[in-house]
Amino acid sequence: MRLSFLEPLYAESGPFASVYLDTSRDVEHPERAIARRWGRLRESLSRQGADRALLNVLEEVVGADSEVPGMHGQAIFAAHGTLLLDGELPRPPEHDSARYSTLPDAMPLVTQHVPEIPYLAVVVHYSGLPTAETHGWVTLEAETGTWPASTVTPGERLHHRVAVATWHRTCLRLGHLLDERARHAHADAVVMGGDEWACNVLIRRLPQTLRDKVVRVGGRTPTDTGRALLEPQLDAVFRGHIAAHDRELVDLFISRRALDGPVTEGLAATVAALQRGQVAALLLNRTPRSSLRLWTGSQPTQLALTEAELVSFGVRAPREEPADEALVRALVGTGAELVAVPESGLRLYEGVGAVLRYADPGTSRGSDAP
Repeated sequence: MRLSFLEPLYAESGPFASVYLDTSRDVEHPERAIARRWGRLRESLSRQGADRALLNVLEEVVGADSEVPGMHGQAIFAAHGTLLLDGELPRPPEHDSARYSTLPDAMPLVTQHVPEIPYLAVVVHYSGLPTAETHGWVTLEAETGTWPASTVTPGERLHHRVAVATWHRTCLRLGHLLDERARHAHADAVVMGGDEWACNVLIRRLPQTLRDKVVRVGGRTPTDTGRALLEPQLDAVFRGHIAAHDRELVDLFISRRALDGPVTEGLAATVAALQRGQVAALLLNRTPRSSLRLWTGSQPTQLALTEAELVSFGVRAPREEPADEALVRALVGTGAELVAVPESGLRLYEGVGAVLRYADPGTSRGSDAP
């Protein structure tokens, strides 16, 4: 998973206000509920030292996602009276939170983007007599996205209405159009639902490379929900999976580790590689526990397990920060990727490892790896 969408957060120096808020619209009087939640968070930020200008900037965007129906949330970040990022959460946060701190609390936002699987969703509806496949209309809607974030930030939708009598030959043209969209999105899968007959005709006329990616789904296929096409089915198809790009990185890690190649494993060795800007992709079995701390300086690569180590590098006044905040900043600052990999797919020593950009005897594997 690439973290370039977080770059605006680190263009400014801290302190930062990080707000996670349930802004679901599936409750009675949602605006009142959101206002009450925000009121409690505003008071918390004020007690932590946030000034009124910063609080007002946050308040301007709280609940501004009113056009998004159903369950969801907001992640909002600001510093020095400036809004830095307003992100939609496909799920409400586990609990509303507000933190005023030296580094932005970005990991909860990142984990809601994981596994970031690119896809093309297609819904085909046939409206006509049940016994006649030459009368009526076929409606096709298609949309690309990256699951699960696209649940609340759906992309541009393609819409075509075709006479049933011309559906067979029109599918050839539509197939190439869908193939172009899927290629542009680097789609791992084409999730297709709707009328069985119309879907079968379309699938048979898709280019072979696209046909091989089709996943048929059943269930209701409404297209006017304001959410992503096939939202419930997407969850069933992708939950527990990782993106094809991330799978390639995991396979690369496994093959390099077997040959004692340029990878690292364990927290100490991985932090050392981040100090050198050596990490191409960080692999995590799980988010670092909340009690785990790292020492940091003013630059993304200034992080260490101990204060003494940073001081030895010439860093003045190191600060102790939550490990997840320090790790995300280091990844964004060095252009490294993040891969969340279940332990069932790859068990990492201390739950962390990395694919390195180049080999270095001092950091490869790590002396703490078994």
